[in-house]
Amino acid sequence: MSLKFITAEEAASFIKDGDAIGFSGFTAAGAPKAVPSALAKRAEAEHAKGNSFRVGMFTGASTSDLLDGVLARANAVKFRTPYQSNKDMRSAINSGDAPYFDLHLSQIAQEIRYGFLGKVNVAIIEACEVDEDGTIVPTTGVGIAPTVARLADIVIVELNRHHSMSLKGMHDIYEPADPPRRREIPVYTVRDRIGVPYIKVDPKKIVAVVETNLPDGVASFTPADEVTVKIGDNVAGFLASELRKGIIPKEFLPIQSGVGNIANAVLDSLGKNTEIPPFSMYTEVIQDAVLGLMKEGHVNFASGSSLTVTEGVLQDMYHNMDFFHNKLILRPQEISNNPEIVRRLGLITINTALEADIFGNINSTHVSGTRMMNGIGGSGDFTRNAFISIFTTPSEAKGGKISAFVPMVSHLDHSEHSVKILVSEYGVADLRAKTPVQKAEAIIENCVHPDYKQILWDFLKLTKGGHTPQNLQSCFAMHNQLLKTGDMRDVDFG
Repeated sequence: MSLKFITAEEAASFIKDGDAIGFSGFTAAGAPKAVPSALAKRAEAEHAKGNSFRVGMFTGASTSDLLDGVLARANAVKFRTPYQSNKDMRSAINSGDAPYFDLHLSQIAQEIRYGFLGKVNVAIIEACEVDEDGTIVPTTGVGIAPTVARLADIVIVELNRHHSMSLKGMHDIYEPADPPRRREIPVYTVRDRIGVPYIKVDPKKIVAVVETNLPDGVASFTPADEVTVKIGDNVAGFLASELRKGIIPKEFLPIQSGVGNIANAVLDSLGKNTEIPPFSMYTEVIQDAVLGLMKEGHVNFASGSSLTVTEGVLQDMYHNMDFFHNKLILRPQEISNNPEIVRRLGLITINTALEADIFGNINSTHVSGTRMMNGIGGSGDFTRNAFISIFTTPSEAKGGKISAFVPMVSHLDHSEHSVKILVSEYGVADLRAKTPVQKAEAIIENCVHPDYKQILWDFLKLTKGGHTPQNLQSCFAMHNQLLKTGDMRDVDFG
């Protein structure tokens, strides 16, 4: 069967109003770009005629403006899951124009297979190679591509010439069987390969191949500042102390790290700490800092679901694939984030909190408890099953008007039962084997900004007795004060 090469606009014509689309990629890496943009233009044209045109969106994680952004601005989103980070998509979600439901990233492919989320009509997959026999080699991100490509009625391939064919062999594509036939997932070390280096579909389902030459467009993170450097150094110092105590084995344990400025600062500090040996990573996103540490000899292997790196770093990798090729694996997120594997490998997990309360509960997703920021992502997959789970956050935001530490989180994503360590620029709160009161004392003393320490000590004294001394009349007083005056420091618990 010969492949049908057509334009993005022609490919978009295969998609109908109401279709549910599964997209490849994980972050901007590996996400399709040309067909979604053409689809957004088609939606705008249909709306101008007075016709309905909206599609459901299953993605691996966040995408790029050429996918989330264009479809949000075209008011073309029937539903969206599981994670996003685009400004226009976020606005559409919070206004109710883009119905959104959040999911742990390890669960999305599984729940699609189980039938919980309805049918996948179309899969749009970015590839660096596609053959007439239905073999598809993904580019820099995998995500849920194997599942949606297999289950969709039709498949559209974006053949992106921007990416090097040297990516071939870097992927490890594996789908577990569903219950009651599921066996253990045989990943016993970070380096283990368990699948094949390509996605295979029925070639009859590939209705279109669209040739492109488009970069992922991964934005650079802002340079580390004094706060993020201190957070990174605090994390590295804590892990070095655990090594000295013998709690972490001398050969160290694999690291999972979230995405962003703090994550980069933490990785940089880990690389600079002379007590920490070269380590491996079993994570979702392999970003610039990881490849830099790999070249310096501080990271010896990395497994993830995407290479979310800036263009210069990506091209450097392509020019040095003899060095990188046997040090990287890209997997479906169902495997990169799998709780079974996280617990087996004994990961040290490092994620960022939007807000934490004094008892160790974490809000990762909602500003003031109501406005979706990005989503839970993979933080829950890793946190609940970690050897040591760490959450980092700057102690304050908005020039000190907002404290990251409050009496009660305004939205709960990770309970105190899953959170072992909290870190801010001021220090480390070790919550292991502590009562709720002892956790509160450790967090206030070690992590809270000086402007808020006495405020939170005063709150803790409001309630006497009970296992968790929570004051339900006053626990959201800081949030309410922020809404009234724009500054939590003005709070009066009454």
